[in-house]
Amino acid sequence: MAMKGRKSGAGRNMTRRTVKLNLDLRPDQPILYKDLELLRKCIGSQGEIISRRRTALNAKRQRELKQAIKRARHLALLPFVG
Repeated sequence: MAMKGRKSGAGRNMTRRTVKLNLDLRPDQPILYKDLELLRKCIGSQGEIISRRRTALNAKRQRELKQAIKRARHLALLPFVG
């Protein structure tokens, strides 16, 4: 039995796939505030920090990344916005 106001099957399971970033990080490699090339990959166009879902990092590594970005911003190595 179809629901009112909806065509059967229309719009179901239509989810966008997120694009994963290729960061080329080894598990033993530290994330440092001096590594600007890596940090720039993890910052969006408006200056926001990219989520774990897109960076494909675990929680501990994402916290390290966040801290490194904040340190680099504080030292004026990275911009706060775009």
